Amino acid sequence: MRVGVVGAGLIGLAVARELTRTAEVVVFEKETAVARHQSGHNSGVVHAGVYYPPGSLKATLCRRGAGLLKDFCAEHGLAYREIGKVVVARDEREAARLDELESRARANGVPGLRRLDAAALKELEPNVRGVAALHSPTTAIVDYPAVARALADDVGRRGGKVLLGSRVTAIEPAGERVTVHCGEDRHGFDALVLCAGLQSDTLAALAGAGPEPRIVAFRGEYHRLRRDLVTGLVYPVPDPAYPFLGVHVTPRIDGTVDVGPNAVFALAREGYRRRDVDVRDLWRTLTWPGTRRLARAHWRTGLRELHGSLSKRAFAAAVREYLPELTAADLVPAPAGVRAQAVDRDGGLVDDFRIHTTGPVTAVRNAPSPAATSCLAIAEHLVRDL
Repeated sequence: MRVGVVGAGLIGLAVARELTRTAEVVVFEKETAVARHQSGHNSGVVHAGVYYPPGSLKATLCRRGAGLLKDFCAEHGLAYREIGKVVVARDEREAARLDELESRARANGVPGLRRLDAAALKELEPNVRGVAALHSPTTAIVDYPAVARALADDVGRRGGKVLLGSRVTAIEPAGERVTVHCGEDRHGFDALVLCAGLQSDTLAALAGAGPEPRIVAFRGEYHRLRRDLVTGLVYPVPDPAYPFLGVHVTPRIDGTVDVGPNAVFALAREGYRRRDVDVRDLWRTLTWPGTRRLARAHWRTGLRELHGSLSKRAFAAAVREYLPELTAADLVPAPAGVRAQAVDRDGGLVDDFRIHTTGPVTAVRNAPSPAATSCLAIAEHLVRDL
């Protein structure tokens, strides 16, 4: 069996690695290195499964994926640090939402989970304030670009090919076979897996897989913390109306500490700077009915996020609700990421992982956080079905 994979991010490379057990594999990547987009621009967190509805793909594959990723890092000599995480309720209203998170986390089998009162939270994180918190001691941090490089090395050692600088320009399914065009080159496969992240809907459309859902890009901006204020990861209780986790404090594997991300509508799918604009991307996004319906329903939240993006004081003020010692002077700009958020035609934000198969083509249509954590488990799941 010969299988093609489009995209050399964490999911594409994990899928390719899994496929090398039974198939001849070729990975196509338009960039000149692996993990150039979401896989290399995230917070580096290995999630433990606190947030996700029990029985969802996110819940199942996050728990499985965290274990597989820990073993993978040990096998390849990659740093994996279980520094733990607290999810902080800032008031009694959020404490009630924390009850639901605790119920989900326990149903998902999150190991070592503890409910903390205000005194226990202060003991664990002296500078953090809240009325209650959940502590997940096994939540970890890794270097995801290093993980991606190790996955690519495994693919190569097992006989697969990772073709960098190879942009897919056309996909032609025909019965049980599919042909991939890269410029003048043609490649025939028995199956094709699309793991294109920010371009997932574009590649799916090339393969005739349909226009829904459509990707809407949100830039996530970070600031770097100038001084030590936390020992582990610190998150607020997320707003249940959105699939985002809120602005959090994130120690990284290199010893730095970042604060973020927010979620600001991006003017380019691969726009990591505020000045990045892609007219074609913008036109495709704004003409999608789901985008207009999303904007009508959530424009107030969008303006609030934009204000936080433009004002470091506003950004700091949001974090100060649970980390009161932090000031705007403690923050310096850090590199941003872009989240590929799938949006249905009705304006609904797709929450769970979504994978579609049409003939010989399987498309990963939505794979936001915890996709990095879950990449090896997503690969198992997808290849088993394939």
